[in-house]
Amino acid sequence: MTAPPAVEGSEIVKGRAILFDMDGLLIDSEPLWHEAEIHGFGLAGLRLTPEQCLETTGLRVDEVVQFRHAQQPWDAPGQDVITEAIVERLVALVHTKGVLKPGVAEALACAQGFGARVALASSSPYVIIDAVLDTFGLRPAFEVIHSAEEEVRGKPEPDVYLTAARKLGVDPAACMALEDSPNGVLAAKAAGMRCIAVPEPVLRDDPRLARADVILESLLEFDAALLNRLWAPWVDGSCS
Repeated sequence: MTAPPAVEGSEIVKGRAILFDMDGLLIDSEPLWHEAEIHGFGLAGLRLTPEQCLETTGLRVDEVVQFRHAQQPWDAPGQDVITEAIVERLVALVHTKGVLKPGVAEALACAQGFGARVALASSSPYVIIDAVLDTFGLRPAFEVIHSAEEEVRGKPEPDVYLTAARKLGVDPAACMALEDSPNGVLAAKAAGMRCIAVPEPVLRDDPRLARADVILESLLEFDAALLNRLWAPWVDGSCS
């Protein structure tokens, strides 16, 4: 994906940034995560359902494994083996079954054309981030790509967002995060950022989503009018 030129006058908004989550927001990966988790935890004798997998949406994969082990302890294989098995299966599924969510290209073009700095802040490890970005040609869209695997704490803690903002050199208060999960919304708000939630239908009744500034049905609703409303006065730009 080739980044579009910034709109005229965008130099006045270089201190603003839009940070995108990845799983469930850019790629329709939740069914893939469920399949990978069911496979991985099956190696430890756990029989998870897709509904149970929803409980940990937005967490780092190692934290998902820790959560399940605390909930239903097992002796072998080790947690690191289960984590690796889930990641390996997820990468394979990205290549064979992965599809982008509706409106991804338009949302990225809108953010860039509006003059914002653009970053990716994901709970996924870099091996999964790389699989998604390279499979769908999204890497050029992001000035900064940051994984929570570098952080001591994952979402819902704010660390991944705070570090991504620091890498951009933008004050977190001047950042907007786009998220699909309740844990992600909590992380963005804890970082002091505005947050737009684009949740899966099965998560839309989660009360934690009420922390978001706006809730959208899909990324197709993300446009300049929305940005102007949330960040007014910002810039007299437009996104097609």
